[in-house]
Amino acid sequence: MVFGRSDRRRLPTAIKILIAGGFGAGKTTMVGSVSETRPLRTEETLTDRSTGVDDISGVEAKRTTTVAMDFGRITMGDDYMLYLFGTPGQERFWFVWDELALGAVILADTRRLADCFPSVDYFERRGTPFVVAVNCFEGSPVYELAEVRLALGLDPSIPIVLCDARKRDSSREVLIQLVEHAMKLRAQPVGTTS
Repeated sequence: MVFGRSDRRRLPTAIKILIAGGFGAGKTTMVGSVSETRPLRTEETLTDRSTGVDDISGVEAKRTTTVAMDFGRITMGDDYMLYLFGTPGQERFWFVWDELALGAVILADTRRLADCFPSVDYFERRGTPFVVAVNCFEGSPVYELAEVRLALGLDPSIPIVLCDARKRDSSREVLIQLVEHAMKLRAQPVGTTS
C-alpha cells in the first residue's frame, strides 16, 4: 500500500533530557517511575571495591549504583518524545553529560545537598537549561524551596520544585517544568533573562 502525503503522520520531536545529581539522589528511580517503556537500567551491586571511591554517607542503605547510563522514554502529547538519560552521580562519569540536547533535571537530596553543586556549576557554565527537583525521601530534612535555592546559590530564574522520584505523576511534572523552562529560554532574545 502506498501512502500519499495526506496519510503521513507527523512524528513527535525527539528531545534528550539528562537526569543528573549526586550519588544516591534517585536518578534511576525517577527514570524508572516515569518511563512509559521498560527502562534500561545499568545498576550493579556496590562492593568493597567502591570503598574509598564512593561516599555513601547519608545513603548507607544504598546497595546498588548506576555503572553506565539508565534510559527511559515518555511521550508528551502528540508533539514531544522525551528520551531520559539517568547518569551516574560520580564525577568520573561527567563526560557523558556533554551530549545533552535540551536540558537537565538535577535531583537534590537534602541529606546530601552539597552533592548538587558540581551539577549546578556544570550546567550553568555551559548555559544548559536545568531545573532542580528536591527528591522528598522519608526521614530527610525538610526545607522551604527558598532555603534550598539560597543554599545552592540558584538564580531566581531557575525553577526549583519538590518531587517524589518514585511517583510517575511527580516525575512527569518535573519534566514538564524543564521543557517549559527550556522553551521559555529559547524564545527569549539573546542576552536577556527573566
